Amino acid sequence: MEAERQLSVEAEAIFREGVALVLSRWSALQLAVDNEWGGRDSRRKSEQLAADVFSWFTQSKEVLYIDDLEDILNEAMLSLNTVTEDGSIEEVAEKLMFMNEECLNGDFQSVESLREANHRRVALPHVKQVNDDDDDDDDNERDDTLENDGPSNMMVDTPESQSNSNPVDMTDNKPTPKPVAKTEDGWEVVGPRRSKGKRN
Repeated sequence: MEAERQLSVEAEAIFREGVALVLSRWSALQLAVDNEWGGRDSRRKSEQLAADVFSWFTQSKEVLYIDDLEDILNEAMLSLNTVTEDGSIEEVAEKLMFMNEECLNGDFQSVESLREANHRRVALPHVKQVNDDDDDDDDNERDDTLENDGPSNMMVDTPESQSNSNPVDMTDNKPTPKPVAKTEDGWEVVGPRRSKGKRN
């Protein structure tokens, strides 16, 4: 049986960063956190996963098996109400095992490449907004989770100063919101949606 190898103090700090980088690039985990599928404390659960994984690698006195790491990752995803069947748990576990082995040998190349990739990465939303005008109203979704990286295809209420202007001058081959009539109690009457060939 080979002697137990431990990370040096420097390697521990770099490995901790590497664990966080790998988990930050895991799409399934980030979707669960961003959309709060595990509740309001989804971000805390994600941070706890990083701490648990790091602790498993550094505190375990037994031989480390990838199956055990996969179980830790799977349980964390289940706590976020997320079932992953895309093989990403196995992929993340493999990357973490490989990174740990490198750090034990004093080789930090995989962490360094993740750092560089993280600096080059442009923040893009994982889920893009689609304007299909169907009747599925998801009023309980959080709009602040969508990143504004381009023109939005959402209808925006026109300020009153513009809505009182001449609506005939606003024809530019783009669909525009219909003028909105206000009732006495402050509510706005909104016209019917445009049908895309759907008729009842």
